[in-house]
Amino acid sequence: MKNLVILTGAGISAESGIKTFRDHDGLWENHDVMEVASIEGWHKNPALVLEFYNQRRKQAATVFPNTAHEYLATLEKDFNTHIITQNVDDLHERGGSKQVTHLHGKLSEIKSSFHSDYCKDIGGDEIQLGDTCPDGHQLRPNIVWFGEEVPMLDKAAKICETADIFVIIGTSLQVYPAAGLIYHIPSQCPVFIIDPKVDEINIPNHYTCIKSSAVDGIKILDHHLKKLL
Repeated sequence: MKNLVILTGAGISAESGIKTFRDHDGLWENHDVMEVASIEGWHKNPALVLEFYNQRRKQAATVFPNTAHEYLATLEKDFNTHIITQNVDDLHERGGSKQVTHLHGKLSEIKSSFHSDYCKDIGGDEIQLGDTCPDGHQLRPNIVWFGEEVPMLDKAAKICETADIFVIIGTSLQVYPAAGLIYHIPSQCPVFIIDPKVDEINIPNHYTCIKSSAVDGIKILDHHLKKLL
């Protein structure tokens, strides 16, 4: 089987109803993104950050994988498929995908606010100020915030290096260091990008561009992938 690596961003989850701050002038659910998605914001007002992500977990429970998520899972029949996602939701897993690497963490997980290996999936439960893990430190969302390192980046880069086919869906390639993963793709690897604003994205000329939403674009992508089997 050929190795198919897929990089996904907010665009694929948006079609399931998950809102993104990049569509609202830097505001995410009426909050300045730096207040709720940066390490500085956490140190300034941890109670606000905890409540913000409690609400995000509630919202995530009300949405479902769309046909794009489900389609990507079906590709595992014909390809060794690995998804690298910038999204913190679990819609890829719920859509049926087995190999998913979350660059920016997972909304359903909590970890110690201190540097430890403690991590736990809590589903849609809430975290409150004063809730601690076994090491005695405050629990926080297992989310990679602005100002923090991306621990899964090296793993993701190594996955990209193995790609026989590379697909980009729903990301403008503006968020670094995730956007830099395209520089780890083998030089002869065919690359497809699906995005409704693809003509506004600075990408190499040899990429096959599909100017469409994720849900509509997968139909065109499927046509291309069948030729590469």
